[in-house]
Amino acid sequence: MASSRRRHHHFFTHGRWLIPAITVASIFLLLFFFLSILAPSPNGNRIFLLPHRDSSGENDDAEDSPLPVPAKERVSKRDMWSSRNSNLFYGCSDASKKFRKAQDITHPNRYLSIVTSGGLNQQRTGITDAVVAARILNATLVVPKLDKSSYWKDSSVFSDIFDVDWFIKYLANDVSVVKELPLRKGQIWLPYRMRVPRKCSDSCYIHRVLPVLKKKHAVQIMKFDYRLANSLDTDLQKLRCRVNYHAVKFTDPILRMGEKLVHRMRMKSKHFIALHLRFEPDMLAFSGCYYGGGDKEREELGKIRKKWKTLPESHPDKARRHGRCPMTPEEVGLMLRSLGYSEDVHIYVASGETYGGNETLTPLKTLFPNFYTKDTLASKDELAPFSAFSSRMAALDFIVCDESDVFVANNHGNMAKILAGRRRYFGHKPTIRPNGRKLFRVFLNKNYMSHKEFVYRINKYQKGFMGEPKEVSPTWGVFHENPYSCICEKVDNSTQGEVSNSTSRVETFTRVTKTTDYDPDTPDDPEVDVLLSD
Repeated sequence: MASSRRRHHHFFTHGRWLIPAITVASIFLLLFFFLSILAPSPNGNRIFLLPHRDSSGENDDAEDSPLPVPAKERVSKRDMWSSRNSNLFYGCSDASKKFRKAQDITHPNRYLSIVTSGGLNQQRTGITDAVVAARILNATLVVPKLDKSSYWKDSSVFSDIFDVDWFIKYLANDVSVVKELPLRKGQIWLPYRMRVPRKCSDSCYIHRVLPVLKKKHAVQIMKFDYRLANSLDTDLQKLRCRVNYHAVKFTDPILRMGEKLVHRMRMKSKHFIALHLRFEPDMLAFSGCYYGGGDKEREELGKIRKKWKTLPESHPDKARRHGRCPMTPEEVGLMLRSLGYSEDVHIYVASGETYGGNETLTPLKTLFPNFYTKDTLASKDELAPFSAFSSRMAALDFIVCDESDVFVANNHGNMAKILAGRRRYFGHKPTIRPNGRKLFRVFLNKNYMSHKEFVYRINKYQKGFMGEPKEVSPTWGVFHENPYSCICEKVDNSTQGEVSNSTSRVETFTRVTKTTDYDPDTPDDPEVDVLLSD
């Protein structure tokens, strides 16, 4: 018994020194663990893809360790090539019975003319809104004039890009449209020029424009982009959809060339992704973001940024936190691989000159070797009628992106918005919008997480950004992007065979999931908007 007590006494005598030692060691281990988490990336400010350069412009020898991505890995049970429950929704933009015919309401001596602003897709929004504005004013619309003096300096007129006869004929019951102002007393009639504020409501047009129109009889509104309120009554919203999704049609030469590109993609693979990369120097300069290229990058993009005098001082870190920076080609590729798209998937890239050239594109091409553009699918001779005109080239990309099985928008510009709305209207084809606010941190810390965790986080943060029905509320986004008044839901099995564009179904958007990580607002500065056009 005494021996047992001595053994216990010996254990506690020596153990009282052992316990503090273990405690101190544990504290040091915990401190080391937390410091390793809080430590900055070994690559410093090289957040994304472009090679890090010092002030002299030389490449840093240190390279990011690439994140291994298996060729094929099923990360979820979702269908990657179609939207869930999309068969329960359809576009419905027919006018109601109370919407009177144009010939019954149009005043004979009242003409509205507009001049669009920006590139192809920004001009498209202006054309759509101009029809609705003419309807509000009970005026005849003169075929819109396209912007020829902005960033792209495209000399095309309306009939070079859009089928003007189809436009006039399709809208005959909604708005009276003429190609030119009629002569006045045998002479050319010059309309009175004026401006309207952005997001002008129907009452705004009645109070600001109508009195002038009654007096001058012909009014031309300049810089007509986003000059109509986002929210209008249902019949006017449906008119917007009829214009945008039915009346505005590309000319036959553009359609034929676009169909050739789509056919050539389909010949290569049953499914394909279209990516609007938008990683051109002008877009990066506008965004005010920084991609780790040192003084050379800051100087190059800074010079471009000075072209837009009204742009505020850039804050790269803030822009990145708010999801306003386009992802690099490598990041887009890693996101798509994490969402389950394997390396054998075919990708069509709609883009102009990529900043950093082939060096920047190489990681994306490595992840997806089946990489195509209109320049690789068509010969120079085939593209010759379009290549000198930026809007016509953009129209070809628009057609391929619209017809793709999956569309990926790497920015929040006008093309991305219009295509997102169009793809909702025509069956909710998958449209991936990167959740920039959340994905930024995933890519920033990708070297500190396992591949499994990386894939999990990408999929988690992309929920609500995949183009599924009801993933957004009616109050989210501009109407061109979220045409909620024109999307109807089939309410029972008896409606399965119903034709689209019917107004007999109740619009039901009560069960929605709001996505608050995306800022859809359009800048209030017309000069700034030019950069977001394509």
